[in-house]
Formats: sequence, structure tokens, C-alpha cells
Amino acid sequence: MQKLYMLNVCNLMRLEIHDFPNCYVAHGNFTQVTEFILTGVSEHPDLQIPLFFLFLVIYGLTVTGNLSIITLTSMDSHLQTPMYFFLRHLAIINLGNSTVIAPKMLINFLVKKQTTSYYECATQLGGFLVFIVAEVLLLAVMAYDCYVAICNPLLYMVVVSQRICLLLVSLTYFYSFCTSIVTSSSVFSMTYCSSNVINHFYSDTVPLLALSCSDTSVPEAVIYISASTNLVFSIITVVASYFNIVLSILKIRSSEGRKRAFSTCASHITAVSVFYGTLLCMYLQPQANHSMGADKMASMFYTLVIPMLNPMIYSLRNKDMKAALKRFIRNPCCF
Repeated sequence: MQKLYMLNVCNLMRLEIHDFPNCYVAHGNFTQVTEFILTGVSEHPDLQIPLFFLFLVIYGLTVTGNLSIITLTSMDSHLQTPMYFFLRHLAIINLGNSTVIAPKMLINFLVKKQTTSYYECATQLGGFLVFIVAEVLLLAVMAYDCYVAICNPLLYMVVVSQRICLLLVSLTYFYSFCTSIVTSSSVFSMTYCSSNVINHFYSDTVPLLALSCSDTSVPEAVIYISASTNLVFSIITVVASYFNIVLSILKIRSSEGRKRAFSTCASHITAVSVFYGTLLCMYLQPQANHSMGADKMASMFYTLVIPMLNPMIYSLRNKDMKAALKRFIRNPCCF
């Protein structure tokens, strides 16, 4: 009797009963999805195990590198400056962003049915938004820190005091958390009553809204306004900061002074270039060339590759970090 009722409901909506393997009847007139299926990185069965080991190595390097930065910048007395304070929180954000995505992704490589529950999907989306928005804002904060250090060195400890550092980081986390709550709530306020297959390897806004059977204009507007506002603010701050930094470096007469000034922010320039380069390549490509495959590739950079690369960038290009690592290896007890 219940199955017959479900069939009648689905027929009214011009849908087939096999599209609803994980749904229930709500309000007596539509079916509500309770579980989503992730298509993953690749649908080819032969690639699942090789991809599992590839991303396991990437995630292992991400955890090792970011935990190393968090440990060194927390315990080494030579790294107790605003620059390394912000770097520590960037490592926390990178580690969190990767951890929200990678474990579930690795599990799905090993199982036949790559499912995620409704609430698990909502939690993953919320966590992803917290860390990605926090990274966008923190890169702008770190660019401002480099600007003050090079353009106003005499006022550096006043302008970027410990209290200001704590305030900037706290506001970053608070704003990103609020943005995540508003955006994920708007996405999951939609009705999901058709296909439950997410064409992605994690719960993201675009593939989720593509599944909704209700009007998505409001969540689309929320996502567009939030993303554009955050990106424009961050990019303007970064570009303006480094424009003034370059002008200040060019005014330095000695080549040694210019070299030292540039080395102060070289690591951050590299990290920002990789991060925003990925964003611009994704969003500035022609709409005709835009595909879900391109979205997946860009998402891999946000969630997996960049969190792995950042510790290498800041460690290999930074003399203080390399010196702190050598001190730690020689005598861990001194930390």
C-alpha cells in the first residue's frame, strides 16, 4: 500500500520510482531525499585504488606539513611574531579544509556505494565554507601584514600589535562561520525531491542546487553576493598591498636591502599566486568551456593540493622556518 502511494506521488511529479531509493514522504505530497550519492573524482572502477593511494599521500603530506608549521610557530621563541602568528592560523585553516573533504573522499574510493546522509552532507558543506572563506580573508590579512612590515617598519609593532592580530584572526573566523551558516542554510532550505546523485567528490553548493526541485534564485543570489564580495575585498586588499610594497622596494637603494625586503613576503606572494591563479582560471574561462570536470579540478586545488603546497612554500622559501626546523630536529626538548 505504501509503495503504491509512493508510485502515485512520483507519477504526479512525472518522475520514476527508481529515482527515489533513499527518500520519504513529507507533507503528504512530495518525496524528500534523505541520502545523497557522490560520483567521486572518477567513475572508472579501475582508477579507484590508484586514486585512493594518490590522495592518501597528498592528505598525509598535508597533515604532516601543516602540523609541523603549527608546532614550530607555536613553540619556537624565534617565531613569535605577527607574520608567523598569521602563518600558524593559515596552517590551521588549510588542515581543517583538507580534513573536511579528504577522509570521506578516501573512504568512498574503497566502497561500492558512495553515499552521504542529508545531515552529513550539510555538515561537510558548512565546514568547507568556514575554512575556504577564512582562507580568502586571512590571505588579505597576511598581505596587509607584509605591507606594514615593509612600508611602515617603525610602526609595525604598534599597527600590528598582539591585540590587533588576535582581533583580525577572531573576526576572520567569526565572519567565515556566519557566512557558512547563512549560505549552507539557504542551500539546504531548498527541497530535494528528484535525483540524489551529486556530480562531485564532496558536498558543494553548485551540484547541490542543480538537484533541487524548488526555486533556487534566493540561495544562488546569496552565494553569488557572498562569494563576489569576499573575493573582491580580498583581491583588492592583496593587490593594493603588494602594489605599495613594490613601490617601496624600488625606492630602496641597496640591492641587498631590496633582496631582504622581497624575501620577507616572497612566500606569501607565491601562495597567493597559486590560490588566486586557480580561482581566476576557473571563473574567467568562457561559459561554453565551463564544465563539471573543470569544477572538480579546481576544487581539488582548493581542498587538497593548495593545503599540501602551502607548508612547502613557506618552509622551503623561509630561512627562519628552516632554521627552526633544524633546531627542533637537533634538540626537540628545547621546545
